[in-house]
Amino acid sequence: MEHLWTPWRSTYITGKTLSECIFCAALEGGNDKRDLVLYRGSHNFVLLNRFPYTSGHLMIAPNRHVCRLSEMEEAAANEMWRLARCVELIFTEVYRPDGVNLGMNLGEAAGAGIAAHLHLHILPRWNGDANFMTVVGNTRVMPELLEDTFAKLQPAFAAL
Repeated sequence: MEHLWTPWRSTYITGKTLSECIFCAALEGGNDKRDLVLYRGSHNFVLLNRFPYTSGHLMIAPNRHVCRLSEMEEAAANEMWRLARCVELIFTEVYRPDGVNLGMNLGEAAGAGIAAHLHLHILPRWNGDANFMTVVGNTRVMPELLEDTFAKLQPAFAAL
């Protein structure tokens, strides 16, 4: 029998709450590799999701701590969507997915895990990427470490 180790998921599964906003902490952290920040724009930044659904799962978050789209400045909203378009192209080049999911959950009732800081999830998808482990074992099988994902994607963001 093989064992699939996903120790980083235990923090998420056990529901430990954070005392600070993870997005603000990453933005102010000063160590992009440690904080998994791939890109810093004028109004938004791009970072990997520490609890990914698929390899490459990342988020775009505004630099300002806002929780609603209506609170974003126009320039920040425009930059967010420009970055989303760039991410689609980067995913196509690096991961060659069959599709891409984009999503936002505004507010806790809508499913936002971190409702206080707006963020856009973007993740590559492949035909058949949902397997029995997710359904039967409540476990996702990730084929690469976050550090490897960072190393694959970071050079493409350096070119933006």
